[in-house]
Amino acid sequence: MFCPKCKTQNPDNAQSCWFCHSVLTPVSPSSPALSVKTSGLAIASLVLGILAPFTCFLTAIPAIVLGIIAIVKVSKSAGRLKGNGLAITGIVIPPASLPIIALLMGIMMPALARVKQVSFRMVCATNMSALGKAMLIYAGTHNDMFPTPSKWCDLLIEHAEVPKSFICKGASAGSCNYAMNKNIEKVGIFAPPDMVLLFESKPGWNQAGGPEILTTDNHWGTGCNVLFVDGHVEFVKTKDLKNLKWTTRENETSPPEPIPLPP
Repeated sequence: MFCPKCKTQNPDNAQSCWFCHSVLTPVSPSSPALSVKTSGLAIASLVLGILAPFTCFLTAIPAIVLGIIAIVKVSKSAGRLKGNGLAITGIVIPPASLPIIALLMGIMMPALARVKQVSFRMVCATNMSALGKAMLIYAGTHNDMFPTPSKWCDLLIEHAEVPKSFICKGASAGSCNYAMNKNIEKVGIFAPPDMVLLFESKPGWNQAGGPEILTTDNHWGTGCNVLFVDGHVEFVKTKDLKNLKWTTRENETSPPEPIPLPP
């Protein structure tokens, strides 16, 4: 054995060092190390706790229960088990993530509502565009005149792609959510291109009129889609509705004179 004082090698049964004469104390053989394992319950608690926010907190209660059981077993294992930290984390994650989830929902809900509004607006514009094409087809076979405003839906239903084209996605009910500008009847396709042809209104059928029946309710009061004589659809904000052209001058109500050809 080695002398702890002078580091001299001595026989195993020596009681004192032959070099410095220090008393040697025999060292007892070390006991085998205990096998320490990580608690499976602690690991399960951690995994379920992490999954809780993604499963609508269905795994939250199992995570807490398994975490408590794991802590109790680790404390009674006399050092043969470990995993207190994992179990505590599995217990804490579900309740700690609730405020975070609530905060994220508070941030995302307005954005989702905005996306919904925009999607409804786009579907409405697509429907109105289909009606505009149907009106041009009708005018092409009726002396360049649009359908009679008092029965435009009945006349147009044969030329519309589908009956759903008459319905705004944002409206709550009704077989048709659009109205025709009554001032367009005697003008036809020769009306100014920026004149209103169709606009959003309360639910009804064969509705015709002007700004008095226009509504912005289908899009939460932000505005409405308008189809113009030139065939384009535009979402007009509420503050800009006053600038829409509903009527035409007398000299615009007649078709333009044909240009004479040279002899």
